[in-house]
Formats: sequence, C-alpha cells, structure tokens
Amino acid sequence: MSVASAASPDSPVAGTPPPPPTRAGTPRLKQQPVAGNALTSTAPTSGGDRRSSRPPPIDPLSDRATQALIRRVLCAQQSGDKGRDAQTPIDELLPPLTSRNDVDLQLYALLAIILREFVQGWYGKITTDEAFVAEIVHTIAHCTRALEQRLRKLDLESLVLNEIPEVIDKHISTYRESHRTAVQPPLVVDPREAFHALWPLPFLSPVPHSEESSATVSEQLENEAAYRQLLVQAVLAVLLPTEDLENPCLTALVGQIFSELIIGNLIGNKTTQPWLLFECICTLARVIEKKKEQTAQRIVSGSHAQNVEGSTKWRYRWSVQGFFLWVVQLAFIFITSIRLLAGAIAMSKSLPPRGHIEDPDRSGRNQATSDHQHHETPATAKVPVLEFSAWRCVGNLVEIQTRMPWLGGILSLMQLGATRGPGLIAGLNSTLDRLLSRQIHNLFSPARLSPILRSLRGVLFPNNAPGTPSLFPPSSDAELRALRRRAASSLLALVPRGVARVYLCGRLASSSSLSPAHTELYAATSRSDPGPAEHDVAAEAMVDEVEGLLMVLSDSYCNKHLLYSALELILLRLMPELSEKGVMELWDERLG
Repeated sequence: MSVASAASPDSPVAGTPPPPPTRAGTPRLKQQPVAGNALTSTAPTSGGDRRSSRPPPIDPLSDRATQALIRRVLCAQQSGDKGRDAQTPIDELLPPLTSRNDVDLQLYALLAIILREFVQGWYGKITTDEAFVAEIVHTIAHCTRALEQRLRKLDLESLVLNEIPEVIDKHISTYRESHRTAVQPPLVVDPREAFHALWPLPFLSPVPHSEESSATVSEQLENEAAYRQLLVQAVLAVLLPTEDLENPCLTALVGQIFSELIIGNLIGNKTTQPWLLFECICTLARVIEKKKEQTAQRIVSGSHAQNVEGSTKWRYRWSVQGFFLWVVQLAFIFITSIRLLAGAIAMSKSLPPRGHIEDPDRSGRNQATSDHQHHETPATAKVPVLEFSAWRCVGNLVEIQTRMPWLGGILSLMQLGATRGPGLIAGLNSTLDRLLSRQIHNLFSPARLSPILRSLRGVLFPNNAPGTPSLFPPSSDAELRALRRRAASSLLALVPRGVARVYLCGRLASSSSLSPAHTELYAATSRSDPGPAEHDVAAEAMVDEVEGLLMVLSDSYCNKHLLYSALELILLRLMPELSEKGVMELWDERLG
C-alpha cells in the first residue's frame, strides 16, 4: 500500500497547496440579554409570564371606559377631526347637562348607550350625517338644565316624604278595599274594576282582563301610549326653547325617546311587574344583610383580641368590680350622648328656617283647575317633619291600626304632643324640626347621585350594552308565589325575631279570626320552651303574614295607577303650568 493511499481522508491531498493561515479575529465581549427585551433575551418565556404581562381588563364602569364610550358615540365628529386634540375634556366638547361634571359623565354614558342601541341602528341606514345626534344632545341638554333650575326651587323633602307617600298610602288603602270581599256568592266583583272605580285614571281604561280577548288589552295600551305622548309633548313645550320647538322632526324623535324608551319601557313594562318588584326586594334585603355582616365583622375584629385576653381574666373577677365597670361604661355613654345632643341643638339654632317655596296663590289656582284634572293634587302647605305622610304610610303598610291599635294610638298621641303640644318641641321651624330637615337634606345631597347613576347603568346595561338579562319573569303562578314568599322571607330576616314574633303572631294580637295554622302557632308560642317543630310553625306563619303585606304589589295594572300618579305629581310640582293649561294651549303660546 502506498503512502498516499494510507493517508487519512481528513488530511490534505498530496500536491494540494496548504490553506492560508487564519487571521486572528478581534476579541469581542459576550452579548448579555437586555432586561425587558424579548428579542435579545435567550431565556424562554413561559406561558404564565406572558399571561401575567397582559394588561388587566378595563372596568366598563370606570371613568376611562365611560369617556371612551362617550367620545365614540356622541363626539364622532370631534374624534374624526385630526387637528383637534384627542385629550380635550368632554365637558368642553358637549353641552353641560347639569351643574356637576360627575353627574354629566354618567348621564352622557346612559344617553350614548340609548342613542347607539335604539337610534343610530335605524338612523344610520338613512344617512351618515352625525349632526342629527348633536342636535338631539343639545335638545336633551336644554331639558335637563331647565329641570335642574326648577328642581332647585322645589321643596324636595316635602315631595319625597310627604306628597309621594300620600299617593302610596292611597294605593295601599285602595288595593285592600278593592280586594276585600264585599258581596256574597253568586255575585262576583272584579278587583281590578273596583280598584279602577275607586281610583279612576282615564288613560288606563278600559280595564284589561286576562280571560277576555286581546282587543280590550290593546285598546288600553293604545290609550296609555297616547297619554305618554301628550305628557311628554307638554313637558317639551315648557322646557325647550322656541327654536327647538320649531323643528318637528327633532321634537318627535326626542318625544319618542322619552315617552316610549324611558317612561313606557321603564314604568309601563318593567317597574309595574310584581315579579320585578319582588326581585328588587330580595336584592335590597341581601345588600342590607351583607352590610350588617360587614359592620359586625369590623366590630368583632376590633375587639376580638381584647375579648380573648380578657375572657379568662374577667371571668373570675368579683361581680362588684364587673358592676362598677358597667356603671362607668353607662356613664360614659350617657355623657357622650349629652354632648352629641347639645352640639346638635347648638348647630340647629344657626340653621335657616324652613321657608315656604310655593307661592300663596298656588292653592287657589289648583282649586280653580281641579275640575279639568283627573289627578287629585295633595296640599303643598308646609308641615313639620314628624307630620309627614311617610310615617302614616308605613303604619298603613304594616297594618299597625289593625294588629296593634293601642300602639298606633300611643304613637299618634306622642306625635300630637310633640308637634302641637306645650312648647311645640317638634313644631314647624322648631329646633328639632330644623335639625331633622337638615339631616334629610344631607340624604338628598347631589354628591350621591353620580354613584347611583353609575350603579343603575351597570344593572341596566352590563358592559355598556343591553346584555342578556339575569332576571326572568316566572313562567307560572306557582313560581310567582314562590318568589313572593322568598321576598317575604328576606324582609322577615331583617327584623329581630322577638319583635317579629310579638308583632306578627304574638300573644298580644287578637286570634278571633285566625286560620287553624295560626291558631296552632299561638299555642306553640305560648309555651315556655317551644321545640324545633314549634319554631318551624312560627317561622312559616310569620312569613305568611309578611307575604300578606306584600300583596299590595301583586297586580301590575294596579301598580300602574301608583307609578303614573307619582310621575304626574312630580311633573306638576316641577312645572305648575301643566295644571293650568292644556297641551295645545302650551304649544300655541310658545309658537304663536
């Protein structure tokens, strides 16, 4: 074998010139990965790190999402203008609705959702002009600013706690009278007919019946829709400026939004439904119960450490020392209460008197025009806070004169002595009356309106859109009864059990006209040591009693009388012109 054939394959072939020597390269530093740079990082990124680096989802009720919604719907022209600064405040792009920017933000969000879902859907198919949306916004802004000016002159506490409860009290009394059996079989009286006869509203006639054909129901709905149109047209004639009233297309569209989407959909179709009212009662009871639990947990967590350390220590102390500590605590509470009472009295002396807002000729005008109105307007005279109709309405709702007439008499006597007795302790413009009025005004502070509107938008339009409703009407009468019973149980859970047992089914109540189940209940509660079975019977009977109190909300047709009367009362207090002139007279006066 030759030397050439024995050479390694990797060795250079004989006769081939050797390769040139390799040039020494410039030494370089090893490149380190830059922190935060995914392109230069050599370490693999896990899926969990990628997910954690994503920004959290934006809350649709936050101010940022709300402003984006308003700019996208109501400020489309300004958003398309490249020369305009994108960060221009919304209060500079849109006309103010009220005197508070936080309230305007929530109102504009609601308006943007309504226009996007119910107006732009069909208007965009006709034309792409965005100026019409701006005209609607300006028209609504005129209405809201005018309403705010009138609201400043309104006695809000008397309206909410005296006049509206009077309408509610009338509804409760009328419902119970109409549903009370007054004739013997075979005569039958329709409760709806009796209710409508006792509280006649022309636009709610004829009385609809479930067993009749749909002709009566459709006729009543047509009359109701016509009434809403007349009511809104009268309001627009009072609030809108003359140049806006001369635009029939604009007034027709704005009137349709108010009459059908707001009043008709909210009052006529939803708020009057008994199942929705019962669901609201259950939700409100859960919220109150949750707040009570949170308050109790804070109190317990603050004193838990002291109780744990002192429980074993104070258990073996003398009772004399415990009694001494109890006296000291009682004295401390008494002194603190006296200081708070003295401070409240000193502050109330500097409060302005509750002046009359209504003019003196108002009652005469209402009396002169009462023949032309189907709504009986309550008196607007100033009354002390303790004589508001709200207290009488609550007593009528819980049937205090029927269940415990002696308690109702004592409370009425105390009220009379405080407001009309010697010294006029709670009389009109007294120290206590002005102090109570101040506390009521604090409850109606405008600062509370923005969170309420924000929560309302979250309930009505989740994710700023009409989402799938979480509440559905019951499909049968049995489900409706179960829902009403659940609402009664929720309300009963808020009342102390001892108070509920004494008031609803205690031995102090008269048992002459009781059912056999309630008779068994009284026998069970009269025992000194009732067992679990007796407790269950008592609980069921108390739920039955509360359920009977909730029956005043069980008819949607009767609820319409209540809500439309309350709405008309509010509008009459805001715009007294509605009680003096008709719709055509108002329009002729404005347009000439």
